[in-house]
Amino acid sequence: MNPDPFATFMESVQAMIAGGVGLGESLLYPGWRQYQILILIAVALAAWGLHHLSGNWIQAWVRRHDGWSKWQLRMVVQIKRRLGLIWFAAISGVIYLVMQNITWPSRSYLIGIFATLVSVWVCIAFAARLVRNRPMRRLVTWGLWIYATLYFLNVVDSVSAFLDSLALHVGDFRLSVLTVITALVVIGLLFAVARIVSQTTAATIRKNEDISPSMQVLAVKGVQLTFYGIAFFMGVKAVGIDLTGLAVLSGAIGVGLGFGLQKVVSNLVSGIIILIDKSIKPGDVISLGETFGWIQTLGARYASVVTRDGKEYLIPNEDLITGQVVNWSHSNDFVRLDIYFGTAYGDDPHVVRKLAIDAARGVERVLADKAPVCHIVGFGDSSVDYILRFWIKDPTAGLTNIRGNVFLALWDTFKENNISIPFPQREVKMLGDDAPSVFED
Repeated sequence: MNPDPFATFMESVQAMIAGGVGLGESLLYPGWRQYQILILIAVALAAWGLHHLSGNWIQAWVRRHDGWSKWQLRMVVQIKRRLGLIWFAAISGVIYLVMQNITWPSRSYLIGIFATLVSVWVCIAFAARLVRNRPMRRLVTWGLWIYATLYFLNVVDSVSAFLDSLALHVGDFRLSVLTVITALVVIGLLFAVARIVSQTTAATIRKNEDISPSMQVLAVKGVQLTFYGIAFFMGVKAVGIDLTGLAVLSGAIGVGLGFGLQKVVSNLVSGIIILIDKSIKPGDVISLGETFGWIQTLGARYASVVTRDGKEYLIPNEDLITGQVVNWSHSNDFVRLDIYFGTAYGDDPHVVRKLAIDAARGVERVLADKAPVCHIVGFGDSSVDYILRFWIKDPTAGLTNIRGNVFLALWDTFKENNISIPFPQREVKMLGDDAPSVFED
């Protein structure tokens, strides 16, 4: 028969209150326990004063030395913030070692505990800097501080029994607060390990030049899904939930996906298809409707396209599968551009064509091995119309700018060789009052 959780809780509270009262009464009477408390208070005051003095000295010393890197400045800031704890741990540690050698060990017991505990707090604070996410870092820091305090005070078993007594019973299933905390810790540690392993594996995959960019993205996502999935199921197993019961849940999720999340599933499947058939990969230059840019990243639900003006469009994967997409760099990076212009009828077309080709060849980024060509495309109202075609190999550097540079080269070349660029002209004839009217017979 399970004990009453409320009765167990009340017994634990009464025991803790009784222990606290006993400790308080022992501190009221003179003795070495009281002396140790007074020593610790004096050490705390000294550490507080040294914290301000040494903090100002470190700040002035850093300002006198230029050229510090960011990580060095961050480390100095972290040390400066915790100088009080560092001084307390150092002074109390020295006092503890001295008292251990000159008097009975029991007379420095509390000083040793606080010196060790504060030292561990400082180490935890610095080690927690490895967690980049600030809220998660604070959670980890406080969790480790609490556990270290309970451990060195030798009350871990009592607190564990108390948390285990706070449980929820549903049939044969029992879920206690201790189990939930343990599961969260296990899942957090497993997720951290999975993150480190997946990042290391992803970096190795990205360095492999034999794997295409799209397959690299697919492999990285597969590795992340595998490791995080293993971490999650191991954490669920630590809670005590039977994994076979997830079959019903997965069936319900499948029905929900089929009815309510069709677009989401469609985008996910489309993303997998894009990665497998390699039709679009990171770095490709694409045009989709009025959007022109290059693929920054391929996500599970969308593709990130960055345009020349710095805008980032998140295009659903389904649009890339069902819509018409122009991939300027699918099989190769060669792109042909066309420029239309006209010259006066008095200019020799043979000379104009030669000058246009030479002007295009002199522009940077225009390929020399794929020579530009120029053709007459028609005789207009005011000019002879031409088309100038040239090739580039770096569409990611922009198309409008290279067109503009070729136009400027044409302008300079035509100006040097007296080739005129006509513009439309209209002759307007003003009729007098005696002009015949269309309404007259």
